[in-house]
Amino acid sequence: MPTNPDPIPTPTLDAMRRDGNWNPLWNTLSDWDPEWTEQFMAMNATPARRGVLTPEFVELLSIAIDAAAAHMYAPGVRRHIRMALELGVSREEILTVLQMVSVLGIHACNLGVPILEEELDAHERRQIAAPRTAP
Repeated sequence: MPTNPDPIPTPTLDAMRRDGNWNPLWNTLSDWDPEWTEQFMAMNATPARRGVLTPEFVELLSIAIDAAAAHMYAPGVRRHIRMALELGVSREEILTVLQMVSVLGIHACNLGVPILEEELDAHERRQIAAPRTAP
C-alpha cells in the first residue's frame, strides 16, 4: 500500500485529542486513513459548530446518543455529562434524557413478547395434539 510522505493536516482530530474528546478506538482508523477520519469528524462536528443548537442541548443530545442501547459508549456518556454539568445543565434534565433514551430498549420486548406468546401458544397446541404415552 503506497504511503503519502507528506503528513495530512488534521486540525479537527488534533482538537479532539487536545480537548479530551478522542476515543482511542479511533486510533487505527486515524493512522490508516487520517484524511477520511479528519473529514468524517469535521462533518460530525458541523451541527454543533454552526451554533443552531445551544451547547447545553448538544451535550444532552450527545448523552442520549452515547447512552442509547444501540451505542452504550460509557466514556462518551461520562464526558458529555461532565460537560453538561459544567454548562449548568441540571441533574433533573440529564436524568430525564437518560430516562427517555432508556425507552429504546423496550423494542426488544415489543418484538420478543409477541413472538414468545405465539411460540407458547404453538407449543401448547403441540402438547395437546401429541399422543400421550403411559409411563
